[in-house]
Amino acid sequence: MTASPSTDERHHRDISGGGARAAVFGVSDGLVSNTSLVLGIAGASAGGSFVRLAGLAGLLGGAFSMAAGEYISMRAQRELYQRELDIERRELERHPRSEMRELVSLYERRGLPPTLARTVAEQMMADPDLALETHAREELGITPGSQGNPVQAALSSFLTFAVGALMPLLPFLFMSGGRSATLVAVALGGGSALVVGALLAIFTERKWWVSALRQLVICAIAGAVTYGIGAAVGVSRVG
Repeated sequence: MTASPSTDERHHRDISGGGARAAVFGVSDGLVSNTSLVLGIAGASAGGSFVRLAGLAGLLGGAFSMAAGEYISMRAQRELYQRELDIERRELERHPRSEMRELVSLYERRGLPPTLARTVAEQMMADPDLALETHAREELGITPGSQGNPVQAALSSFLTFAVGALMPLLPFLFMSGGRSATLVAVALGGGSALVVGALLAIFTERKWWVSALRQLVICAIAGAVTYGIGAAVGVSRVG
C-alpha cells in the first residue's frame, strides 16, 4: 500500500540558488587546500615570512579561482537551462495538441486514470506559464526561475573559501613562525576541520561526528603528506 503524500511530506531546504552549495564546498576546500599549503611550506623549514606569503597567495588565488569557477559553471548551467526552456516554449506554441498528449501519457504512466489524466493535463495547459513549468519539470527536470544565481554562488564561494583558508594561516600572521606557529596551525586546522564537518552534518542531516571525523581525516592526511614532502625537500635543496 502506497502512503499518501501528506504522510510522507518533508520540508526541503531551498538550495537552488547555488549559494549554499558553494558555501559548503568553499569553506571545506579553503581549509584543506591552505592547511596543506601552509604545512608544506612550514615543513620545508621556511621562515615565517615565506609561510605568510604562500598562505596569503593560496588564500587569494584559491578564493578568486573558486569564485570564477562557480560563476562560470552556474552561468553556463543557466544558459543551458534557458535554451531548453526556449525550445519547450516554442513546442508548446507550435504543437499544443502534441504536448497535451505527452502530458496525458505521462500522468497515465504515473497511475492516473485516463479521464483524470486528461482533466489534469487540460488544467495545466490552460495557463501558458503553468504549462511551461509543468513540461519543463516533468520532461526536463527543470523548474523555471530556479536555475541558480551565479553571482550569489561566486560571492559565497569566495568568502567561505577565504574563511576556511585563513584558519591555518592565522598563527603565522601573529607569530614569528617556527615550530610553535606550526603546532598552533595544526591545532587550528584540526579544530576547524571538526567544526566544518559538524556544520556539514547539520546541512546534510547526517551524523555530526561521522562528518566531523571524516573532514578531520581528510585534512590531516593532506596536511601530513605536504608537510612530509616539504620536510623531505627542504628550502636548502630548492634552486
